[in-house]
Amino acid sequence: MKQELQTAIAGVVQELFDVQQPVTLTRPDEQFGDFATNVALQLAKPLGKNPREVAETLAAKIRENAPEQIQEVSIAGPGFINIRLTDAALVAGLQAPAEQSLQGKKVLVEYSDPNPFKPLHAGHLYTTLVGDTIARLVQNAGAETIRLNYGGDVGLHVGKSLWAILRELGGENPEKLADIPEAQRSTWLGQRYVAGNNAYEDDEASKAEIVEVNKRVYELHSSGDHDSPFAQIYYTTRQWSYDYFKVLYDQLQVVPFDRYIPESEVTSLGLQTVREQQAQGVFTESDGAVVFAGEQDGLHTRVFINSAGLPTYEAKEVGLSLIKWQDYHFDQSIIITANEQIQYMQVVLAALKRFVPELAERTRHLTHGFVKLQGGVKMSSRKGNIVTALEILEAARQAGAAGDTNPSEETTLASVKYAFAKSRVGGDIAYDPQESIALEGNSGPYLQYAHARARSIVRKANTEFNNTFVFSDLTDDERSLVRKITTYHEAVELATNELMPHHICTYLYELAQTFNRFYEHNRVIGDEREALRLQLLHYYANTLHDGLALLGIVAPEQM
Repeated sequence: MKQELQTAIAGVVQELFDVQQPVTLTRPDEQFGDFATNVALQLAKPLGKNPREVAETLAAKIRENAPEQIQEVSIAGPGFINIRLTDAALVAGLQAPAEQSLQGKKVLVEYSDPNPFKPLHAGHLYTTLVGDTIARLVQNAGAETIRLNYGGDVGLHVGKSLWAILRELGGENPEKLADIPEAQRSTWLGQRYVAGNNAYEDDEASKAEIVEVNKRVYELHSSGDHDSPFAQIYYTTRQWSYDYFKVLYDQLQVVPFDRYIPESEVTSLGLQTVREQQAQGVFTESDGAVVFAGEQDGLHTRVFINSAGLPTYEAKEVGLSLIKWQDYHFDQSIIITANEQIQYMQVVLAALKRFVPELAERTRHLTHGFVKLQGGVKMSSRKGNIVTALEILEAARQAGAAGDTNPSEETTLASVKYAFAKSRVGGDIAYDPQESIALEGNSGPYLQYAHARARSIVRKANTEFNNTFVFSDLTDDERSLVRKITTYHEAVELATNELMPHHICTYLYELAQTFNRFYEHNRVIGDEREALRLQLLHYYANTLHDGLALLGIVAPEQM
């Protein structure tokens, strides 16, 4: 309906003033109507007319052209046009199909991106859950959606971890890895990383040894060595990390990734490409390293190949981007990382724009803030004072057990997923387990309960639902509920266009509040308007179900 009206009003503008003017409809407060536009104010100056005069002329023509859809057209303020739909037109919006704005497009969504040999902290949990929701939004809009996961199985952090692992094992003794219980492997690996990082920062001799271990890891991949004791230790402990990732993803009930791309797969191409583009003048040498001078783009200089000849994260990112482009030739590539990667990615994309401009232009980088505990404590895997992803989930379980409820695993997941999704992507997240699991307030469990409650009312009626709406003129309360339900697709479209899942959360919470106000003053079962109101409940519950599904949250039939 919104799109149809925008097109119709643009046609009226063209007919009356011979001007092609895009028309945008907004949602005013309900007392003013169902839609509003400021197109008269936009037209007034170029037409040399009073905006209210333009608005009156437009309003008269709009009334004439669409009497079956529009109940009232009014003018407010200096020239705003408010439109109130007929009840029949509003009800018709309940069955409006979702817009498939990305139909025929291929979109890559890269998120989670955990590094083997390090524990998954709360930040990884955030990007995993929000990335899963963004991928769902893109897919819901009709795109061929490819979910990618990228992780650093080579690099200095691996050198630090393996150095500490070798010390813990007393040398290259892969057989001793069998002594570490399976349940303790991820924790054990995390402890080794912290020990290796501390040694690298505090002791020059250890630092030199770690640098050599790091080189040996690269050599494993270049030579194809899987059999030496060092290789056995590396590949065994790397697999431990992958097994740990799978446990987390299974617990989170996220859509499986289509592909996991390790850094070792992209390193060679990234290194080769940077060298080739150095010869073309894209990259330059500086103190034995190969750099990109970002100042020419208002950025800063970053190293792509260090003085030891090893590729940095930047060079690997070049390789990753090229593999994505070669393998998928996407319409859009969405990458979700922490805020600390903003400048890093800006320089990488500026460099890529020099030799694969189309790739760079089709890449969109989203970033998020820190996940902090109550009190604003930040977490760092380098210092070892992190909260792991699994610990966040356990905190939600314990908060639920400590309360009056005994939440299911689906409700526990809903509490965490919604707590992360309801804040705008980009800012820090202060996670409060007690608040997230509550059945009151703006929480995932509250919306699950709202859905279950609506389904329960419908079950009590014991009637069969069909899509033929039993229409009669709406009461004010019925109209408010219908109006809110019909704005669902607009909320989804906004969330998809901006890649901001919090718009879905805001809408669903407002929808549940609208229904609560309706139900507080209006009986459903046993009322003379029972048939119509039961159908409204179906649409309301289905909308809650669909919106929660976009957030990766199960909408239970009963709680």
